[in-house]
Amino acid sequence: MRNTGLYYDAERREMQERDREMIPRKLLVAMGAMALSALGLATWASVTDRPLSGVPEAAAVVESRTFVLESDSIAATAIAPDGTILLDTDNGAFIAVVGDALNRQRVVHRISGNPPVTLARLANGRLVLSDPATGWSAELTSFGAGNARHWEVLFGDAPGSSQGGE
Repeated sequence: MRNTGLYYDAERREMQERDREMIPRKLLVAMGAMALSALGLATWASVTDRPLSGVPEAAAVVESRTFVLESDSIAATAIAPDGTILLDTDNGAFIAVVGDALNRQRVVHRISGNPPVTLARLANGRLVLSDPATGWSAELTSFGAGNARHWEVLFGDAPGSSQGGE
């Protein structure tokens, strides 16, 4: 049998076409146009001092609680400044996840120890956890009502809640 090279030639031609058409030119142009449009919009918003959108409106603090949050990615404990244990659970769920984010912010800001945080219930129903040591805060209701409900335990009849605005 003679090797005519026909199979090899057909395969080579197929590969040349495939390599040429891997990403269509129109798609590359469209992606570039989209990137330049996004850059143009961001520049326009910055230059014209356009006000921020999608930012929740400010609301008065209805109730707040200050405590030390200890978490190890699974368990979570909240201890009031007077030593009262507000929450101690082996499965901290969303509280432990937020505790991990808080711990990461403290590492980034080189905060030693475990200073207290403040959980605030606002007049519009939002819950906000803030860390005065780093300036970090999290809108807990943004993660859904089910996750925010985990934090409602800290506003129970335990001593130390403050009523009224701050």
